Amino acid sequence: MSVQPGLRLTAGLLTIGTWASYAIATPGAYANEHDLYVSLNFGVLTVGVTDYHFPAPGGRKFFNFGNNGRGAHYLEPFVQLTGPASTPFTLFAGFFAYNDPDNSVYLEAQYPFTINGVDLTARVAAVGGKSGFYNTGAVALVKLGLSASRTIPITEQFALPLFVSYILNPNPRVERSYLVFGVTL
Repeated sequence: MSVQPGLRLTAGLLTIGTWASYAIATPGAYANEHDLYVSLNFGVLTVGVTDYHFPAPGGRKFFNFGNNGRGAHYLEPFVQLTGPASTPFTLFAGFFAYNDPDNSVYLEAQYPFTINGVDLTARVAAVGGKSGFYNTGAVALVKLGLSASRTIPITEQFALPLFVSYILNPNPRVERSYLVFGVTL
């Protein structure tokens, strides 16, 4: 189990934020992640950069800005294209420009839709070549997923937003599936 807080400030086109995922139990702490990001939103086009930091116990300290896989930070410039309301797809492309010797390229497409009052999002993602970060030897599909979310009314003043995601990484080097359940507070 993990807690995933986030904080975001938007002023005009500019968004600055942070997002994290911290395991509640010590064995999962090696998967901890704390990211900082900045982006500019021009309507259908968003450009930005994310600074990924993985604060594992005994891992690299926050102010270690070493490169070539030795530092604590991985910088990913990205671009995102969002379709119109009539076709609300999202296309995302990013690459690790700093601290990843492979300069891994990540591509993802999302498409939201609704069935019987449940909001769903289909996702597919690939890595554009050899990547130690994503454990790929060549171009590989790394995510097939479906998420569902719904807000359950509890009282007239309070509702509970719930979500569940099924995620499959079909990459032959990984071949893992995940079922994620969450409550947004």
